[in-house]
Amino acid sequence: MADNATVPGPTRALVLANPASGSHSPRLVRDVAELCAGSLEHVETHLTTAPGDATVTVRRALEGPGRAPDLVVVIGGDGTVREVVQGLASAPGRAALAVVPGGTGNSGYKMLWGERPWTESLKAVLTDSGAGGSARLRRLDLARLAETRQCVYLGACSGVIADALIRAREIPLTGRDLYTKAFADTAAAYVPYPGRVTVDGRVVHEGPTVLANVGGGRYRGGRYLVLPDSLLDDGLLDVCVIGDGVPAADVPELTRTAAHMGLPDTVYARGRTITVERTDGHRLPLEHDGEYQHGIGPSATFEVMPGALAVWAPATGEP
Repeated sequence: MADNATVPGPTRALVLANPASGSHSPRLVRDVAELCAGSLEHVETHLTTAPGDATVTVRRALEGPGRAPDLVVVIGGDGTVREVVQGLASAPGRAALAVVPGGTGNSGYKMLWGERPWTESLKAVLTDSGAGGSARLRRLDLARLAETRQCVYLGACSGVIADALIRAREIPLTGRDLYTKAFADTAAAYVPYPGRVTVDGRVVHEGPTVLANVGGGRYRGGRYLVLPDSLLDDGLLDVCVIGDGVPAADVPELTRTAAHMGLPDTVYARGRTITVERTDGHRLPLEHDGEYQHGIGPSATFEVMPGALAVWAPATGEP
C-alpha cells in the first residue's frame, strides 16, 4: 500500500475505451476525456479496435519514446480492464490505473469504489489525491494463470459462473441485468463437474463442484458476493468452492448476500498457489475477469503476484 505523503497526483493520462463494451457511449468517452483535460497536463484518448488492442496500446505508451502517462483511465467492462491490467503489469510502477464503469457487471470498478458515481471517483483521482486527499494509491495483488501467463485482476471462476458467460451471448439485455439472467438461467439447469481444489499443496475440496472462484475482488457480475472475506492487498489469493450439497439453482440468490458462507458444502481458503482441476480429464469450464478461457485444459493453477498493480482507490476504508 502506498504512502500518500510521498505520492504526487497524476499529470498525464491515457484514456482507453472499448466501443464494444456493454454500456459504451461516445458521450461517456468525451465526458471522461474532458474531465481529465481540465486537470492534467496531457490527455490522449484511444478507442480499442480488437481483442488485445488495449494491452498493446498500454505497453506502447509506457515503453515508447517521449513522456509516458502516469495514469491509465479505462472505460469499459471487466474484460477491458483485464486487458489494460496485462499492459500495466508488464511495466510495473510506471502508471496507475483508474476505472470508469462501462461494461456489463463492472465488478472491477465496484471492488474499488463501491456504488459511487464515476464522476465522483475520477474527480477524486484528478484533483484530490495525495496526502490528506480523498483518493489514495494502492498496490493490489494480482494472480497469474500459469497455463497462459496472463494476469488475473478481478478473479477467476470455474463451473456455473464460467458457463453463464456463454449463456449471456444469447440474451438481449445489457448491464448487470444481462449477467443476472444468464447466471440464473445457467444455474437452474447446471450439472456439477467432478473437481478438485488444492491450496499450497493441500487438497481442500474433491468431488462434484458447482463453482470454484479464485481471487481477487469480492464481487462477480457486480452483484454476487462470492469472496466476501477477500482483501485486495494481503499477499494471498482467496478461493471459494461450492459443492453439490448446495443446489446450483440456489447459488445466485445465496451469493447475493454471501449466504453461501458457512454452509456445509462451501469451502473457503487462502493461499499463494491455488490449483483448480477437473478430475475426469475433460476441459475445465473457466473464466477470468469476464472472459471465457476456451484454451484451458483439465486444470488451472493460479500464483499470487503481491502488490503487482498500482490503482487509485478511496482514501479511507473498503468500498
